[in-house]
Amino acid sequence: QLQLVQSGGGLVQPGGSLRLSCEASGFTLDEYAGGWFREAPGKEREVVSCISTTDDMIYYADSVKGRFTISRDNAKNTVSLEMNSLQREDAAVYYCAVSIFGCIADMRRWRYWGQGTQVNVSS
Repeated sequence: QLQLVQSGGGLVQPGGSLRLSCEASGFTLDEYAGGWFREAPGKEREVVSCISTTDDMIYYADSVKGRFTISRDNAKNTVSLEMNSLQREDAAVYYCAVSIFGCIADMRRWRYWGQGTQVNVSS
């Protein structure tokens, strides 16, 4: 079965840190760009970060630039998102996804999606 399995997330206080991981199962990740998206209540899903197949292109949304770090480990078939200095505005369901088309804006081109994981930021 081809799937992405997410782990991490949870509740953290403002200013805290969390790490999200996404492991591919049934296929190898090295042919795909990896991305993280989030969806807050009442808002559309948005891209948070993306990393190309060879790490030569990395994108961050302006809202997370300098606080979040995306990485990939093709040997472990994983893509991760390190989130630091979390703010209440970062609370959302986070999804990982992969795209054979690279870091493309059209979400319909992202082939596989993780199950989503909740990130809550509250004191």
